[in-house]
Amino acid sequence: MYLGLDFGTSSVKGVLIDAKQKIIAIASSPLKVSRPQSGWSEQNPEQWWKATNAVIKQLRKLKPKAIAAVAGIGLSGQQHGATLLDAAGKVLRPCILWNDARSFAECQDILAAEPKAMEITGNIPLAGFTAPKLLWVKKHEPKIFEKTAKVLLPKDYIRFRMTGDYASDMSDSAGTYWLDVAKRDWSDAILKATHMRRDQMPKLYEGTDATGKLSATLSKAWGMPLHPVVAGGGGDNVASAIGIGAVKDGDAFISLGTSGVMFVSNDRYSPNAGKAVHAFCHAMQGKWHQMGVILSATASLEWLATLLKTPAPQLTKALGTKLAGPSEAIFLPYLSGERTPVGDSQIRGAIIGLGHETDSKVMTHAVLDGVAFAFRDSLEALKAAGTNVKRVMAVGGGTHSELWLKIIATVLGVPVDLPVAGDVGGAFGAARMGLMAATGASYGKVCTKPKIAKTILPDLKAKAAYEAAYKRYVQIYPAIKGI
Repeated sequence: MYLGLDFGTSSVKGVLIDAKQKIIAIASSPLKVSRPQSGWSEQNPEQWWKATNAVIKQLRKLKPKAIAAVAGIGLSGQQHGATLLDAAGKVLRPCILWNDARSFAECQDILAAEPKAMEITGNIPLAGFTAPKLLWVKKHEPKIFEKTAKVLLPKDYIRFRMTGDYASDMSDSAGTYWLDVAKRDWSDAILKATHMRRDQMPKLYEGTDATGKLSATLSKAWGMPLHPVVAGGGGDNVASAIGIGAVKDGDAFISLGTSGVMFVSNDRYSPNAGKAVHAFCHAMQGKWHQMGVILSATASLEWLATLLKTPAPQLTKALGTKLAGPSEAIFLPYLSGERTPVGDSQIRGAIIGLGHETDSKVMTHAVLDGVAFAFRDSLEALKAAGTNVKRVMAVGGGTHSELWLKIIATVLGVPVDLPVAGDVGGAFGAARMGLMAATGASYGKVCTKPKIAKTILPDLKAKAAYEAAYKRYVQIYPAIKGI
């Protein structure tokens, strides 16, 4: 048996699979985000640990014999979070999360201190990344900075609690901004630019490697007598890629969740920092991936649902399933800033083209279009980095709207494959990595693709109208940036 643990922003999820990758049991435990100031986003790491134990307790209750047979554990997690520990391994302050915007000024400090930063990391520094957060701590919480002996990402803090090891994987570490992504090693130049040292970093592993074993104390407490190995694991998007089998060059998927991601697996390192494309390591040695990231995907629809006091599924259902063309209004989905292609944490959203006749349908349609246009921005940025996307698989809560998928297929100009119902998310991918770490099985053998339930093709009749609307959309950000 193999266990995958996924540490998201809103919950910890556990998936238990057998040797044939059949899902045996699933459990989850909720998490809360603290926002002590505008633009801040934090969590108490102890909350993750309590939720982890709650998930294990649920799984033991459901399948005690299966839990007792666990031989490998994989970890998946929200990226970029700064978990600061002192020399005794004690947490010094709440973890600053991926969607925290406070350290935007520190991004420029990094570029000033190390002009080759984007060349080394393959990425533009963003407020969400870990390194700028540590510069912010140095400026505003100097006593905590001086006590910081180790900086761990969220899932790696849980690994530390599980095994006692300070370890991380290449994919998650690439999102810290301290990694030389091409060399798959910490960059001394970037560490120096942020007043950090190598001894404050965890040891690096590939995602499918074993980093250690579950401690004897926890093996007994969790009912896992085999002392399972713990895999390096990966950032949530890499773990999702492992879960859906996006491991070969050109394999692509879009994640239509709270945030949106366009993910492409690469055989070579292919950065495009100028357009805020994330060029990170994949979970396997010699593999990389690119990501375009939208900070507010289904979050945009949920925002509108709250505003109109109408559930999001009801809003999308009212539009029907036929696609006649784009909305009369255009929506810029930058509700909490944006990553790809602008890398701007301070910009905010906009709706243009409002009139007396604008109703909830027009607004809803505009939101669906706007998120699709944001995915198109990512596609164009990936093309500029030399990547050719021929089709994408779609995962996430937003895929329940077939109209939204039809809009996305039309705007991107590629088929969108929808997998059959089942768990192909980060926790399942983490369980696969636990399996590979425990057995030594190859990713080519383990990371098969799910069956496809439906393929949504671009609507050729609406294509020209959407192309014209997209050309208007891309003019909005430059026009409002300075306002």
